[in-house]
Amino acid sequence: MNYIEYKNFDEERALYGQQELTVRHCRFDGPADGESAFKEGKDITVEECYFNLRYPFWHTDRLSVSSCELTPLCRAALWYSTDITLSDCTLHGIKALRECARVSLTRCDIDSTEFGWFVQDVNMRECQMKGEYVFLRSSNLTFKNMRLDGKYSFQYIENALFEECELYTKDAFWHAKNVVVKNCTVKGEYLAWYCENVTFENCKIIGTQPLCYCKGLKLINCEIIDADLAFEKSEVSATVTTPMISIKNPAKGEIALPSVQELIMDDPCAKGQVIFTS
Repeated sequence: MNYIEYKNFDEERALYGQQELTVRHCRFDGPADGESAFKEGKDITVEECYFNLRYPFWHTDRLSVSSCELTPLCRAALWYSTDITLSDCTLHGIKALRECARVSLTRCDIDSTEFGWFVQDVNMRECQMKGEYVFLRSSNLTFKNMRLDGKYSFQYIENALFEECELYTKDAFWHAKNVVVKNCTVKGEYLAWYCENVTFENCKIIGTQPLCYCKGLKLINCEIIDADLAFEKSEVSATVTTPMISIKNPAKGEIALPSVQELIMDDPCAKGQVIFTS
């Protein structure tokens, strides 16, 4: 293993194609404004470094990054890379993670529009994230103790598990498939339209017009708050523990709940049953 410490790099492809390299306490910044510092590298470890230049980790395999800062100018930081571990990092550049596989993120602070597009096999724990269109068309995802402030999140994802997360986001889970959300708070508008085989268990769901046009939708002991016109055209099996504002034309299945202020059944094709538990 080779080591580099306390250096400053600003040239193009400063450490291109390196293998079995550890870099500590270095800065990637400067007037040359070079990009792609670690492109095509393998078996790279980076610790306590500062990145202020573009595209540092493209086509980089077996990469470990810890306690590093990637600024808003460090855009598109990780693309086309595999076997990545990031811990205690700040990721504030746009499009920070794309078309990567086998990624672990722990205790990271992420502020990145278009984060996590087309990625596979991601495990994210104890992270906080801001961004629009996060994790578009990604698969095999696990999230635990994550907080998200975003918009249009998790669209077209497949095979995902969310546990003990706080998700503040509109239009989340549109067209999602095979997703389980457990012990989470999900607040936003138009939740999970057009999804398939999505389950919410012991969750708090807040916001207007959730869960419409769904197939194979399940809710197990969930609170639904400030939600009107819910379940329109959905195939659903739901146990809801709170009264609701309104339910509109569920396609099929059963919805059990204490009460609803307005039940709208004006579509002859709507065959879903609403069962009052109190």
